[in-house]
Amino acid sequence: MNKRKLIVLFGPTAVGKTAMTLALFRKNYEIINSDSVQVYKHLDIASAKPDDFTQKEIRHHLIDILEPYEQFTVGTYCQMAEHLVDDILSRGSYPLLTGGTAYYFRQFLYGVASTPESDPFIRDRVKNEIDEKGKSWAYSFLKDIDLQSAERINPNDIYRISRAIEVYYQSGRPLSSFKVNTTVRSSLDPLIIGLHLEKAELDRRIEKRVDAMFKSGLEDEIRALKEMGADPSWPAMQAIGYKEFFIPGLDRDEVRERIILSTRQYAKRQMTFFRSFRNVNWFSPDDYDGISRLLEASGYPHS
Repeated sequence: MNKRKLIVLFGPTAVGKTAMTLALFRKNYEIINSDSVQVYKHLDIASAKPDDFTQKEIRHHLIDILEPYEQFTVGTYCQMAEHLVDDILSRGSYPLLTGGTAYYFRQFLYGVASTPESDPFIRDRVKNEIDEKGKSWAYSFLKDIDLQSAERINPNDIYRISRAIEVYYQSGRPLSSFKVNTTVRSSLDPLIIGLHLEKAELDRRIEKRVDAMFKSGLEDEIRALKEMGADPSWPAMQAIGYKEFFIPGLDRDEVRERIILSTRQYAKRQMTFFRSFRNVNWFSPDDYDGISRLLEASGYPHS
């Protein structure tokens, strides 16, 4: 079997992935978006979606493919990314998977974990329980039955919380106890690049990004979404930078502080997850020369 060559570029939010792609991956690459918020239409600012210039410079896939009220799962991402990798290679270009949603990378690279298949009866039971008792109860219950999974899952990610509870009900075991594949699928030959920064510098960049979001019209974007009928039940409205605007009683400064805090906490979880990946080539986001040398040594072009 001929292994498919591709590049994976990941790192925490605000680390500098977009600048890196523009600097080094303009020629002979097509990007497969691996961010769970950028798949949604109308969510441009808080998602840090690549602007028109960036999308013209490098062809992007899996951006603006869903309405904000539609669900998008890691399984759907993997199916679509699988086809895109083949399509991009068939055009003589290289696939570049980049973003910050760690579960997308893990399942695409390593395959599905050995968890039991979903049972419709148990899934409905979990849904009814959460509808009756609330999302806060669901996350608290998850912490009781599977603290390890709870620490990895955003408290607002009701899809993954529900799935973890479902697995527990079905098997009597926490989701975190199931074996996770750690070997890259045999059909892939990935070059994995991770970007990292010291915590203090990443925190500074996060705060700077949030302030830039407000200056770019984030509040107008939220207003337009609400006029469309958006509410907290929409999957896209559970994302950081959007969910905070649906919390009653918060003023502008409090919303800003909540977004900064949530983003920093999310970045910490991202790095914890990314560090569990094997064979990652770690770089500072400013080390263009080091990454260029790695690309050359690995037989990849760079801008």
